[in-house]
Amino acid sequence: MWKFILRRIVVMIPQLFILSVLIFVLAKAMPGDALTGQLENNPKMDMQTLMEIKEKLGLNDPLYVQYTRWINHLLHGDLGLSYIHQQPVIDILAERIGNTVMLAVCILVLTYLIAIPLGVISGRWNHSWADKLIVGYSYTSFATPLFIFAVMMLFLFGFTLGWFPTGGSVDIQLEQGTAAYYINKMHHLILPSLSGALIGTVGLIQYLRSEIIETKMKDFVKTARAKGVPESRIYSRHILRSSFIPIAAFLGYEITGLIGGSIFLESIFSFPGIGQLFLQSIMQRDYSVVTVLVMISGVATLVGTLLSDIILSIVDPRIRIE
Repeated sequence: MWKFILRRIVVMIPQLFILSVLIFVLAKAMPGDALTGQLENNPKMDMQTLMEIKEKLGLNDPLYVQYTRWINHLLHGDLGLSYIHQQPVIDILAERIGNTVMLAVCILVLTYLIAIPLGVISGRWNHSWADKLIVGYSYTSFATPLFIFAVMMLFLFGFTLGWFPTGGSVDIQLEQGTAAYYINKMHHLILPSLSGALIGTVGLIQYLRSEIIETKMKDFVKTARAKGVPESRIYSRHILRSSFIPIAAFLGYEITGLIGGSIFLESIFSFPGIGQLFLQSIMQRDYSVVTVLVMISGVATLVGTLLSDIILSIVDPRIRIE
């Protein structure tokens, strides 16, 4: 196990290098930059001043020099300066990454709490009326884009019924650290978390249903029934244990997928996280922030893949990755 983890970490090093090169090159290939945007929005800034600022910041250096400087700063914890916010990128991330992590954790917990019972019911009593309802819900969710569903949830439960806040992560008048502050923060999390979870359950429900239906037709299950083993024990000891193994392995991939989904959710619900920051930075051409966020997303993808393999080898003792 430890050899496998160490080997995967070593393999990740060239992957991260290639990823960093691609991110840097694509960022440089995009039209304009934050300084160009300042020139358009600030009539007092002329082209000469703009060129002097670019020269001072090293933006006119060869690409390989800029890349080496960028990587060196990243390795030393310097994520650069946001030209739009006029703040270090690491300070901007520190203000927002906690909200994104909380939102991702809530979505993940709700997704599994909803998907596992529905998947078990649908697989155990397939072709029943309950199974048809669950499959219908899955197909409807699969066909509904996340951003459309989130807008519908916001309109119904936020604006129409007024049950939940329509934006932000907490009411600004509350004092941080108090019980009311954290309760209000959770109140703001419910609607975006539920929106993401109800759409995110589709794959888990269908996969768990298929695994249960396939497993209960296997020979070892038929043998257990022939020996008179109670049906409840057959499901708890054989069918569900075998069917849950791939579901557990999906955990790492689910964590990775939440990063992409948070862009839509945070934008629609005006939730101040790194997903909303990513979209704003693209619109404002603040590429120093964009490159860091894409790099974080790439690292999370690699770590999520590694985590999935580790979980898979832990939950099933028969699987040993050496």
